[in-house]
Amino acid sequence: MNIGRASEMSGLPAKTIRYYEDIGLVAPDRGENNYRDYSQDHVSKLQFVQRARSLGFSIEECRQLLALYEDRNRASADVKAIASAKIDMIEQKISELRAMQMTLTHLVEHCHGDNRPDCPILKDLAGEGDAGGTRKYA
Repeated sequence: MNIGRASEMSGLPAKTIRYYEDIGLVAPDRGENNYRDYSQDHVSKLQFVQRARSLGFSIEECRQLLALYEDRNRASADVKAIASAKIDMIEQKISELRAMQMTLTHLVEHCHGDNRPDCPILKDLAGEGDAGGTRKYA
């Protein structure tokens, strides 16, 4: 099938599919005319990568997961290690986002929001003083 059909079936834009080919993530066959020729197996790999990316896996992690998926002698422990590391990274990101939320909430609560020019939000962004003790969160 051509890239347009592979795009429809995988749910990925053709541009993304070409990118995945450029970086060696997916390698379609080539017809006699040198056009890309995608099989159902290629579409399945594209869907695999799309799902992995939607769960936050990087391109390199997708490459590792695809290699494990294709290796029928793999140890599930290898797959679990990659997924567990991703969970740890997500938990770290959630912690960072919560700290950002606390800082912004604190700044918004201490901003008068009136016609005066004094603004603790801008002071904090500029690194001027403590701006109400927000540095402990950032």
